[in-house]
Amino acid sequence: MTQILGVLNVTPDSFSDGGRWLDRAAAVRHAEGMVARGADLIDVGGESTRPGAPRVAISEEQRRVLPVVRELVDRGIRVSIDTMNADTAAAAVAAGAEIVNDVSGGRADPEMDDVVRETGTRFVVMHWRGHSESMNELARYRDVVGEVVREIEYRVAELIVKGVSPERLIVDPGLGFAKNGDHNWRLLAHLDRLQRLGLPVLIGASRKRFIGELLPAGAQVGERDFASAVIAALAAHEGVWGVRVHDVSGTRAALDVAAAWAGGRTR
Repeated sequence: MTQILGVLNVTPDSFSDGGRWLDRAAAVRHAEGMVARGADLIDVGGESTRPGAPRVAISEEQRRVLPVVRELVDRGIRVSIDTMNADTAAAAVAAGAEIVNDVSGGRADPEMDDVVRETGTRFVVMHWRGHSESMNELARYRDVVGEVVREIEYRVAELIVKGVSPERLIVDPGLGFAKNGDHNWRLLAHLDRLQRLGLPVLIGASRKRFIGELLPAGAQVGERDFASAVIAALAAHEGVWGVRVHDVSGTRAALDVAAAWAGGRTR
């Protein structure tokens, strides 16, 4: 069954919901609501990775996320931590987070590999070419599917050589990170190429710009949820391990339809 990771941005500047969940009590209530609507994990992040976003001090990131992680874990909610910083990852895992979701795949902080190895946590290896302020300039490919798969495969090999168990790894093509709309659609259309690596696949398409480009001019970010749920259902049909989404209820319904469709073949 495809896992749903509900997005919880404890930030003032995320592209979709920046500022809504800065208050800890509000963040916890929102997380509880997502779990009630069908989220399997809550992905807590304290630093925006939207195009052009500035970096956040590690101390500020931890001030935002660690109290939320602790309270969610205390309430029995499964948590992943969305961070590029090894110190934040280590602290969140110590507080009970079970997955480190690093949009840089461990490339932004040279200490991240050690944290992943020493804690034994599950680790999302996302395809990444550079930080948010410069990533649009790096969206240059001759064969986006082949290059992304090769770069992820190389990064996975580095982690394994450093002692990280492959059973702990999840891969993510990094939709929207150093990729334009055409690149994103090509990657989604060829998920089988990524799955040949033999590792679980996470897809994070929810509300991203390339979805908005399909909609009528002037459509707001929240109006991308239906199309995001369609992508989640199609990805689930392709056998991905997880989808990272803002609209949990719509995604849960879409995944249930996809599962019933697949189950109908065996009845």
